[in-house]
Amino acid sequence: MHTYTEQAKPTIEVLKEFTAAGNNASRGRKLIFTGVGTRDVYNISAPFKDDGDLVIAGRVEDRDRELSEVMFFVERNGEWVPRNGAPVFALQDPFFTFIGDELVFGGVEVYFDGNDPHYVTSWRTVFYRGHSINDLEPFAKGPLSMKDIRLVELANGRIGVFTRPMMVEGARALIGFTEIGTLDQLTEEVISGARLLRHQFLPEEWGGANEAHLLSNGLIGVLGHIAWMEENNIRHYYPMVFAYNPADHQYTPVKIIATRSMFPDGPAKRPDLEDVIFSGGLVRETNGTAFLYAGVSDAEAHVIEIPDPFLEYEK
Repeated sequence: MHTYTEQAKPTIEVLKEFTAAGNNASRGRKLIFTGVGTRDVYNISAPFKDDGDLVIAGRVEDRDRELSEVMFFVERNGEWVPRNGAPVFALQDPFFTFIGDELVFGGVEVYFDGNDPHYVTSWRTVFYRGHSINDLEPFAKGPLSMKDIRLVELANGRIGVFTRPMMVEGARALIGFTEIGTLDQLTEEVISGARLLRHQFLPEEWGGANEAHLLSNGLIGVLGHIAWMEENNIRHYYPMVFAYNPADHQYTPVKIIATRSMFPDGPAKRPDLEDVIFSGGLVRETNGTAFLYAGVSDAEAHVIEIPDPFLEYEK
């Protein structure tokens, strides 16, 4: 029997629960990316197979700018290098999933002020589909100012859609969920009409879905992030998970699965981003563990082996 949430908890309280459970003993390691000059690679996807290669998509940008590219990398001699001939997208924060036999890839398209290339005016999530990276074609886009839209193929063959509207019902951001029958039905109107999960975050805090996994019992395991901001706009981001039941729209409380202290020390894009871990993807193993791929402090990409956080939802 799963415990479903009825009231959001402060992130600090969820963090205390994680620490008290003693699950913070794991230690991550930095992934080495080369072939991009002096630019940083962070907010990566989990690895996925494409035409026989294991590929990671990563956000590539200068330390002092938000203007980024998404590139695809393959591992060679312990380093991740740009894949020859792979497309490059003018996006941030890449993600992927597979729907049927198609690869669905996406990221955040960012719009800058015409007079100030450092000032972001808006953004939206855009989607591409194809049978491999090299034949991806655009097919859908989300509403303006919405990140963290993620898809998952459900047990009944339909497609689950997680959304993340901002400034809704007095909250900074909420997660939403809806279903579609085919990828062609993914429209701005459908995304905007998603049913809201009103009890995951406090109104002054926020979060979003980063990846969705169909679990063995038909529930959806959601990998995401939960965040809060202290004085002087200091941000705190934590990887988290929860389970969502598409049959009755109930969901479990958020559970933090890692913190910045579990990863090696390193640089940050800005001082206010030091305590930021941005979930990229989760690779589940058969031995009860999982590998979490994440962006660290908006400057590096790391991986960490942790207890599989979805196992408890499959019992």
